[in-house]
Order: sequence, then C-alpha cells, then structure tokens
Amino acid sequence: MTTLQSILELKSRISQSIIGQEKLIDRLILVLLSNGNLLLEGLPGLAKTRAIKSLAKELNCGLSRIQFTPDLLPSDITGTEIYQPESEEKFIFQKGPIFSNLILADEINRSPAKVQSALLEAMEERQVSVAGKTYKMDPLFMVMATQNPVEQEGTYPLPEAQMDRFLMHVMIDYPDDESELKIMQLNRAEQIKGAKKEEGKKLSPQVIFDAREEISKVKISESIEKYIVDIISATRYPEKYSKELAGWIDFGSSPRGTISIDRACRTHAWMEGKDFVTPDDIRSVVHNCLRHRLIMSYEADAEGISADQVIDEILKQVAVVG
Repeated sequence: MTTLQSILELKSRISQSIIGQEKLIDRLILVLLSNGNLLLEGLPGLAKTRAIKSLAKELNCGLSRIQFTPDLLPSDITGTEIYQPESEEKFIFQKGPIFSNLILADEINRSPAKVQSALLEAMEERQVSVAGKTYKMDPLFMVMATQNPVEQEGTYPLPEAQMDRFLMHVMIDYPDDESELKIMQLNRAEQIKGAKKEEGKKLSPQVIFDAREEISKVKISESIEKYIVDIISATRYPEKYSKELAGWIDFGSSPRGTISIDRACRTHAWMEGKDFVTPDDIRSVVHNCLRHRLIMSYEADAEGISADQVIDEILKQVAVVG
C-alpha cells in the first residue's frame, strides 16, 4: 500500500464515524500533513471534538484536550516546575497537556489573551519555554482550536498575531437532512454495540512523515508561484485592482499567508494524486488560508461584506500569468 493510499484509508475510516462533515475531515488531514495548526469555527454539536478524537484513535497517537475557561492559567497548558526537596535538581518540570501529538484547544476564545498566548510558541516554534529552559515538542504535533461563532458574551477574541499562527481557519455548518438521518442511526448503533465495538488496525504516525516527504517533492511552477504572490499582493494593495475592493480591506495578509497557501496547495495536489500544483489547487485552499488574515474595514462590516466575499472578488481580479 502506498503512502497516499494509507492516507486515503485513514480519511475513509474517520468518515465512517463523522457523517456529513467531509470538508472538516479533509481539512483536518490536510493541515496535519502540512505540519500546521487548524482553527475550527462552528456551532456546538457539529462533531468538532469527535473528529480530532477519531483522528487520534485511527492514527495511534496522543491526544490532549484543553477546555479553555476564564480562570485557566498559562501554566495549566504548558506545565510548571514543582519543588522536590529529595531530588538533586530540587525543581522538576511537570509537563502540561500541550506536550502531546494532537491538541484540542476547545473554545479557545473563552480565555484571556495571556492564556491564549501560551500556545503561540508551541504552535510556531514547536517548543515551550518555562523558567528559562526550553522543552521541544514531539515531531508529530498539531493544535486544533475551536470557537463558537454565536456566543460572544464572556469571550476574548483571538488577537491577530495568534490568528496568523493557524494554517487554516475552517468554518463548518449543519449537515444536510440525509446525513442527519445517518447520524441518528449511527448514534443508535453505537449505543447498542457499546464496548463490543471492534477496533481495526491503527495507522502508524510514520505514514504522516512519509507523506510530508512526498509532498515536499510536489512541483510548483513559476507562474503558479507568481499567482500566489499576486493574490497576497491584492490583499495588501487592493486599490490597484478596484476602488470597491480597496474600501473593504484595512490590512492584508502577512507573509505567513503566502507560506500557508504554498504548503496547503501542494498538500491538496498530492491528496488528489498529482505531483504538480494547478490554479484549482490554490482556489481550493485560499479561502481557508486567508479568511482569518484579512482585517476588514468598517465599510465592509457595515455593508455585511465577509472576508470570503472579498477573497472571491480577488480571485476574479487576479489572473494566472503564463
């Protein structure tokens, strides 16, 4: 079995327990293969937690769930030094839940910025610094943070610096009626089976590293690279394209947006069985890579213009050259 076949089998296994959220499963695996972090936004009960639990279960790797609350402390995430009088070093570092493979940061906007920032170093540098010492994360590491788009009372919006650390910002909605019926039937079947449910063979985490190695070899032409850069440039200098577009954007994407599109589109092409990137691969990932990196203007908010609509307009204005 090839590496791609193993990944597609992983996706198929997760799909058996996550019904009606194909986009969520696809993006979850894509971000993991791209060695990035995922911000997931959706109403309660849409299988956000279940999805990452299923991924950890099928992939045979560690999973930590951190429930963000207003009274959470940074040390509750990273860990802290504990005094041990009988030890030679006296202070022993006790690792926090961040030291795992897959991290579910549930309702991340429920905690103040000081706590949210505890994830910054781990997400970007793959390390944690405590009391002047640096502790490396596991090579297989991904943060999936969730937030509720409706309940804003008592929440702390993520600062732009932290939003930028997420490779993708994915928004999910209700499943269709057919999927809803299957969800009800699946839940009933799981209650009947209970502990009798048999577990299949788990996939080795090494498959993820093998996939990343193959993805790094996916070709991307100069014209496609220029297309990515032109899209990012349009978010920064929209007045070059249209007055209307310029009125909607206050600040465009950082260079992390360019890097994210590059990594995500190559992963998307590989998952489609290709060894080169096409403009369609870029269009498939650009909304997820940029919607959290655009700071909309007051005029756009007043007119009800979303970041996705702005990205749609940019894709109409920016052409592939070559």
